[in-house]
Amino acid sequence: MCGAELKSLPEGVQRVVAALQAQDHPHTPVMLDDAARTAQQAADALGIAVGQIAKSIIFRRKSDDAAVLVVTSGDKRVDEKKVAALVGPLGRADATFVKAKTGYSIGGVPPIAHATPSVTLIDQELFRFEEIWAAAGHPHGVFKLRPQDLALLSGAPVADVVQAPTADASINVPELIAARALLARATAENVPSPCISVCRMNELTGLCEGCYRTLDEIRLWSSADDPAKRAMWTQIEQRLAAKALL
Repeated sequence: MCGAELKSLPEGVQRVVAALQAQDHPHTPVMLDDAARTAQQAADALGIAVGQIAKSIIFRRKSDDAAVLVVTSGDKRVDEKKVAALVGPLGRADATFVKAKTGYSIGGVPPIAHATPSVTLIDQELFRFEEIWAAAGHPHGVFKLRPQDLALLSGAPVADVVQAPTADASINVPELIAARALLARATAENVPSPCISVCRMNELTGLCEGCYRTLDEIRLWSSADDPAKRAMWTQIEQRLAAKALL
């Protein structure tokens, strides 16, 4: 990235770029057209599974008022008790605290380049994916990396920090996917992702139980053009139909 391009970026993103360049990270932050303040918004914009979004959750450690950053998979919920068992009792971190400690506003907090060092933990669930995306210092900014890159860039340990999955009978996955298939067929450009925020690979079928894609298809989605995405949707609908016959 040249100097002129760097200066055109928001100040927070510039700090992230500098930190990535200092560690020779190969991927430069990109600016999305729309804000990605939530994991689902970011996943939809990138056309990837919501679990591939490395979202930043900030707590306040009571003992020393330090910021505790948990970088977790976008389809998971942090278990505060598990985090507290690792770093000590936690308190609520409001927007003012987050901005003061990290230098970034909620919705754009990156996993690196904080104003003051944060106590950081990395969710082991991120390692389900070969490629993930993290915030880059601004609600529109994100950058690509691998889970192992995240550990190297942040120097943080990998831990079990999320709530155990629970069965939710209210979620009718086939109906949700079928509805998104109708939307995909009606969309001329920017074919929507089949992701419905259920990221769980079935070892027997090799398919995600939330979108009926293979892991390779999930990885390829963000770089695929609209015709390729439509081809994947055709495969998904065929898998749905086959499942309905069982």
